[in-house]
Amino acid sequence: MMTRILAAGAALALTALAPLAPAFSNPVLSVDHALRVDHHAGPVDARYRGDVKIRQQQVGAVGPGGRPSTLRCTWAGDMTVAREARTASGAMMTRVVSRDAVVTGSHVGWCGSQRRAIAAQIAARRDALDRHLQAVAREDHQVLRAELDRFHGNVDVG
Repeated sequence: MMTRILAAGAALALTALAPLAPAFSNPVLSVDHALRVDHHAGPVDARYRGDVKIRQQQVGAVGPGGRPSTLRCTWAGDMTVAREARTASGAMMTRVVSRDAVVTGSHVGWCGSQRRAIAAQIAARRDALDRHLQAVAREDHQVLRAELDRFHGNVDVG
């Protein structure tokens, strides 16, 4: 991050040189989804876990005495979806899919003081995160089926 001092009133301006930086190293929210896939080798139980981590970026400037600040913390929640599918024979098939900026938002003020507010805003969007996880699971269905066919051999059932 670059800091620049302005001459009039010595206002501090913050300019980001990089994209949103990681702020929360641990997931702030996790969502789960399970389904059963029918396959010629037997039913397959697939579980999907979506972990949401937050990236933050400080934007704006601290105003000089008597003037309002334009400080704002913009954030984006990235979701990493881990799939574990277990076949009837006990074989495990895993896959990880990452999606950037599944949820986004911003708050007035410094990023460092917004941790709880951001976590609460993400928790309020749990339904949207559940729908996103289910959409990833639907997209993964054909990939999982192809993996199962390679593992067990492709059999056409008429």
